[in-house]
Amino acid sequence: MNKNLSGKVALVTGGSRGLGAATAAALAEQGADVAITYVASEEKAFSVVSALVNKGVRAIAIKTDQGDPDGAELLIREVKEKLGKLDILVNNAAVALQGKNIDAPDIDNAAMDRQWAINTMGVIANIRAAVKVLPEGGRIISVGSGLGTRVAFPGTTDYAASKAAIVAYSKGAARDLGARGITVNVVQAGLMDTDMASESKDKLPPIIMESHAIRRYVTVEEVAAAIVFLAGPDASSITGSVIDVNGGFTA
Repeated sequence: MNKNLSGKVALVTGGSRGLGAATAAALAEQGADVAITYVASEEKAFSVVSALVNKGVRAIAIKTDQGDPDGAELLIREVKEKLGKLDILVNNAAVALQGKNIDAPDIDNAAMDRQWAINTMGVIANIRAAVKVLPEGGRIISVGSGLGTRVAFPGTTDYAASKAAIVAYSKGAARDLGARGITVNVVQAGLMDTDMASESKDKLPPIIMESHAIRRYVTVEEVAAAIVFLAGPDASSITGSVIDVNGGFTA
């Protein structure tokens, strides 16, 4: 099999489970060495690393809290020190707090603020730190959500806005970094049967699935495939774009 990413080094944030683990595996299948981050799931993270190493690539796990943007510089530095460089940044780590309207008397504003810190400011900090070391032709891919484009039901205001902000930031970054051949894109994932999605799965109104053209959950492998494509040589002219992998939710 032709391994398009041989010799590349990728960082996947939130890579210990779900989409992050699937993306790390897909990148390794294409020959990339992979660093993943985790917050608390150390056992899962090192299990992912073991599986990646078994694919014949180098792999490491780094504990970091994306809610602390000051940690981004240290994270990128550690990746470079341990794997030699960084070619591909995949911003996957995120949290999803949904189910409360902004006028709910018991809304947890502190939790909402932390969601912004992780989903938006943490991603921005990663990008700012990564562009200092990314080479000509580097790749930045951030995982978004269809809710960043279409807010189809109440109770998702802050989450949707945190994802929409990353779309705008990525479009601006694509302009700033185009001269270096660095591409910046967003993959807007749809409903996935992951640990994070399971927390809000039972709260979704039936109309949400009915609003999809393809009425099923997308798989993490389907979303990972789009990310890996954008990381590869065939996507060198795709930048500032939003790729929807959500069964037509945003159609």
